[in-house]
Amino acid sequence: MTIEVQGAKQAGGDDKLVAASITNDMGFLLAKLHAAGSVLNNRALADFGLKERSYSVLVLANSGLEPTQRELADFLSLDPSQIVALVDDLEKRKLVVRAPGKLDRRAKTVTATAAGATLHARAAEAAEQAEAEALQGLDAAEVATMKALLRKALWGAAV
Repeated sequence: MTIEVQGAKQAGGDDKLVAASITNDMGFLLAKLHAAGSVLNNRALADFGLKERSYSVLVLANSGLEPTQRELADFLSLDPSQIVALVDDLEKRKLVVRAPGKLDRRAKTVTATAAGATLHARAAEAAEQAEAEALQGLDAAEVATMKALLRKALWGAAV
């Protein structure tokens, strides 16, 4: 797989730096794959006026789980002020609404509107294509295994 990232070729088999010991470092590998995938995701999502972070909020707003802004910040590893800005933007576009939480009325849940659900469905297809491009060197079983292992590493069990 060759992906253009910030003007430099990445992850090609002919890259002499692939022999460096850092290519055995999990943090490096995850960061490198994320960087390459982010470029593809942001390119694919641009047609919908979304970026990776706003798309992530929209996906969770469409989940039916009624996440609070605090839960979104924690889950996405973002500062709460970043979530507020992302939700503000999506709310301005009438893609999500905030509502008082059921357990704590001071907490604001974020849910998708009908327009948000429609846009999510269209953007999800583009995101899936970007993921397939980023992982084109793996077959379907390997992708499934990698996802399962990452979920296990993050949350301790297959989800």
